[in-house]
Amino acid sequence: MSAPNCLRGCLVQRPAGGAAATLLRHSTVMPATAAHFSTSTPLHGNMMKPQKPGPKSKVLLVAKQWKKGKVADRGGKSPLPGERKAFRKRILLSNNNALPVEGLTYIGPGDLLDHKNVGKVMSIPDAAVDQLRTAEVFKPTQTWSIFRKPSMLVRSETVDLLNRMHTALGKEKALRLVIAGDRITGKSMLLLQAITHAYLNDYIVIHIPEAQELSIGATEYAPVPHSDPVQFMQPNYVLKLIQAIRKANEKLLAKMTTIYSHPDLPQNIPVSSPLLALANSAKEPESAWIVFRALFQELTVKGHGRPPILFSLDGLAHIMKMSEYRTAAFEPIHSHDLALVRLFTDCLSGAVSLPNGGAVLAAMTRGNAPRVPSLDLALSRRAAEQAGRHKNQLPQRPAFAKDYDDRVEAVLQTVELLQLQGVSKPEARSLMEYWAASGVLRSLIDEATVSEKWTLAGNGIVGEMERAALLTSRF
Repeated sequence: MSAPNCLRGCLVQRPAGGAAATLLRHSTVMPATAAHFSTSTPLHGNMMKPQKPGPKSKVLLVAKQWKKGKVADRGGKSPLPGERKAFRKRILLSNNNALPVEGLTYIGPGDLLDHKNVGKVMSIPDAAVDQLRTAEVFKPTQTWSIFRKPSMLVRSETVDLLNRMHTALGKEKALRLVIAGDRITGKSMLLLQAITHAYLNDYIVIHIPEAQELSIGATEYAPVPHSDPVQFMQPNYVLKLIQAIRKANEKLLAKMTTIYSHPDLPQNIPVSSPLLALANSAKEPESAWIVFRALFQELTVKGHGRPPILFSLDGLAHIMKMSEYRTAAFEPIHSHDLALVRLFTDCLSGAVSLPNGGAVLAAMTRGNAPRVPSLDLALSRRAAEQAGRHKNQLPQRPAFAKDYDDRVEAVLQTVELLQLQGVSKPEARSLMEYWAASGVLRSLIDEATVSEKWTLAGNGIVGEMERAALLTSRF
């Protein structure tokens, strides 16, 4: 007998003799008022009935029913292939909610060469905006989406760079220059200004927007037939590049005609055909590299009404190292053995000339750039040479160093270097006044405010000024 029943039996007075047995036989046993002692959960009647699953139990049921090889239905629609990348790389160049800024003028063909425009904010013409978008010169990290229309500050470095290009063009030579500097100092923006000037002055622009796409092993590749030493082409990327060149430079290509016959092309292009027809012949990746080589050969003909060429690349460090590609023997492929990269590095080093003038520009990146000791050494040597140091005072390789590359240093031996720093205080004030006129900066623009933002931004680093003033408005 359990403890509660014993206790109840002791407290009830039992009748004596046989009457007790008769009373117990005809009496009703009262239910126990206390449960038996146990460590398990009691089972009541209502617990045996099926319960409707709540939000928590639904999650448990889904987890219990999940089996290996099956994907649990979490509701919603999964993104389509490429949708995440398109959302990440989307670029908005206008915002109707921003206030229109009065007094803004559009950039003309010679405005970026004039020193009088230093410190002014000027708008990009609509035709050049379409060309820049086609060439993928705009960056998703730039603050275009919070202003009424694409505009940019004309810096002293902008006028300096474009005057160098203009001087080289007058001598029918190509400016070979590397844009370097600290993080978020505006290197990509300076490259954009140079490309804008090129489009406004009828240059043929060949732009590689992200150099890392050529070296990280993210696109198809194949050996170039009959190449010695073996080079590797990237047909899908080159096809996309040809389509961008054709669309952005369509008017110029339609005016020029072919000089050479190209029997290797996928379709017959007779001599004196428009270069636009040559560019349109690239319709499949298999023939993209052949068409690109033929188009580049035609564009670099001396005379015959050929315009100057701007060959530009953003993210130089990614093509100055071993790539992520492998040969058939699983040996790593150097980035300079990729055919498109090899063409750019030959133009940058001067091995391949641009006889009608132009420029070969490469911009460094510090946000995701790999460490390349040979690149850093070559740029430091060029900076020391431009500063007037003697050869004995130039930086040298460390003793017993093994991670240096002679091929990289050979490319950069004779290039010019433009070291980008922060903007001056007058340029910072002009930029902040433009922000305030657009309605995205709600503060009085006076000498104290400009000095404060300029100092906090590391002596006028543009990216730091945007973080300090536009962080709450950017989306």
